Amino acid sequence: MKYALLCGAAALALSTMTINASAQNGAAAGATTGAVTGAVVGGPVGAAVGAGVGAIAGGIADDTRPRFRTYVEERHVPSYRFNGEVRVGADLPESGVTYYEVPREYGVTKYRYTVVNDRTVLVEPGTHRIVQVID
Repeated sequence: MKYALLCGAAALALSTMTINASAQNGAAAGATTGAVTGAVVGGPVGAAVGAGVGAIAGGIADDTRPRFRTYVEERHVPSYRFNGEVRVGADLPESGVTYYEVPREYGVTKYRYTVVNDRTVLVEPGTHRIVQVID
């Protein structure tokens, strides 16, 4: 019974991941990642808790994205040319890319931002992994 519940929760989380990955929403991606991790560790209850925590730990909220895009455009940040796909989870190089601090008003000061192939992205500074694409 527990195994069936765990498999069901994992399947639900994975199907949600497919839908949300295309949206590349920081909170949605965080919720999905949290749900999958929670399901593996704690079963169905872990999936629910993980989804909530992951959503809170997401990137720039939907309602502030337009203002953040304007903020970046006004600074004329040069675009880095990247040969790979600009997507959540892609790793950017350590050198050749300039990473900028996200102002406190956007609530994600643990990340940095840059522009890649004319798209603004949030990056985890320790790994240079894209955590959110701001479209």
